[in-house]
Amino acid sequence: MVFSSLRVKSFRNLIDGLIKIESKNIFIVGNNGQGKTNILEALYFCAYASSFRTNSDNEIVKTGENDFSAYIKFSQKFNDENKFSDILVKSENRKKQVFINSKKINDRKELLYIAPCIVFCHDDLEFVSGSQERRRWFFDQTLSLHDPLYLDDLRCYKRIIKSRNNVLSEIINTSSKNSRLLDTLDQQCVFYGLKIMEKRQKAAVFFSKIFSDLYREVTSTAGLSVQYSASWKYNDENKILEFLQKQHSKDIACGISLTGPHRDRYIYSLNEKEYTNKASTGQRRILALLLRVAQASHLVKITGKKPILLLDDVLLEMDGEKRRRFLSVLPEYDQAFFTFLPEEPFLDYKMNDTLVYYVKDGKLYEESG
Repeated sequence: MVFSSLRVKSFRNLIDGLIKIESKNIFIVGNNGQGKTNILEALYFCAYASSFRTNSDNEIVKTGENDFSAYIKFSQKFNDENKFSDILVKSENRKKQVFINSKKINDRKELLYIAPCIVFCHDDLEFVSGSQERRRWFFDQTLSLHDPLYLDDLRCYKRIIKSRNNVLSEIINTSSKNSRLLDTLDQQCVFYGLKIMEKRQKAAVFFSKIFSDLYREVTSTAGLSVQYSASWKYNDENKILEFLQKQHSKDIACGISLTGPHRDRYIYSLNEKEYTNKASTGQRRILALLLRVAQASHLVKITGKKPILLLDDVLLEMDGEKRRRFLSVLPEYDQAFFTFLPEEPFLDYKMNDTLVYYVKDGKLYEESG
């Protein structure tokens, strides 16, 4: 899918109005704090009804306002399938509503497969250097972009773990045994957990091959891989249930579920040795960028659907050769939005179809600046 225009209202510092973006490549140029990233965020917000920068919609609304919205129209010129004309996401009185083709939807999951956006930003370093929770989030997102059943199973599993933790807390606070309910939750937990584990394992093998090839091409270093380490060491339902039964006393003592897919780990290895602790800041940055390239490539290979790329100052910290190599491994895409500082050599990357905008104080100006 290709976006033809974006209209925002009270969205961060952006000036209310329409932005025409009907081109395959769009450059957004401006100094820090002028609104470059806000434009990418507005596009992402339309695609997923959430932000890649914050979990709180209250941080998005312009200072002094209560309501905000972002609205995209799809190009009828570049899109092969004209099933979708527009998406509107608005927040009124702190209640978010989503409309596709002017029809309100009840589950944001319906957005995932319309115009998948892959965002590249500085916070992606968390998927390399951050907690295992952030790594799981990245790989769960990778799977959810093409597998709605995986997302459903993950949602169910999380609800069950929440209920199980509540029961464990209740047992501590009331000295209640409540073992029957705990056994029931164990069965539900294993049912969905095994589904998640199986898909994570298969996806990790496939993803690792893509990621390894990309890393070798950009850095000339071979042997990098992604390893998935499941919290449960069995793939058999009865063995896991037996293990959970033995684990009850530890779970009760801590008041939380100590094992399961919510504790799975992803490890980046170089020649079968853990890599991220030894990698330099620059190497970790390359890892993070290539994770996003691999995510987009994975989507293309699995679905044949080309993503929209949102690249926020990704070339800033690279030397000329690494920039060239990085741009050469970008996957097929329907549309790409790049942000640049004015002093960067962005004109070197401009193509015939590139639309260049300059942004200052939340307002966009075309080519002439």
